[in-house]
Amino acid sequence: MYIVPIAWLYVAFMMAVAEATSSQGTVLGAFFTFVLYGLMPIGLVLYFMGTPARRRQRLEREAEEAQAYLATQAAQAALAAQAAAAPMAEPVPEPAQAKGSLSPASQQTNTGELPPGDFVAPVRKEP
Repeated sequence: MYIVPIAWLYVAFMMAVAEATSSQGTVLGAFFTFVLYGLMPIGLVLYFMGTPARRRQRLEREAEEAQAYLATQAAQAALAAQAAAAPMAEPVPEPAQAKGSLSPASQQTNTGELPPGDFVAPVRKEP
């Protein structure tokens, strides 16, 4: 599969060598010849040739993730079913409050802007 890209790189390398050793050529010109005629086209060709393999790997990874997700969901459902089948424990009674004491809901730690027992701030309307 890689014989054609290797052969093309060989040809581009030989073109670069010919440019570098020519009486009118330069090493910089040889470098750009190798990069523009060899590396860039071969890089694009190999990238496009590898697209189906990358897609196949992505689909396999997504399938594995979906299977892992379904297995996790099944395990959670089994735990929920097991918890539902277990006998319910009796609720612990709350201690009785003394007469005259405030309920925890009415005890607020505010700066005095709201009266005790007022849970929602009044809406201020702009004139």
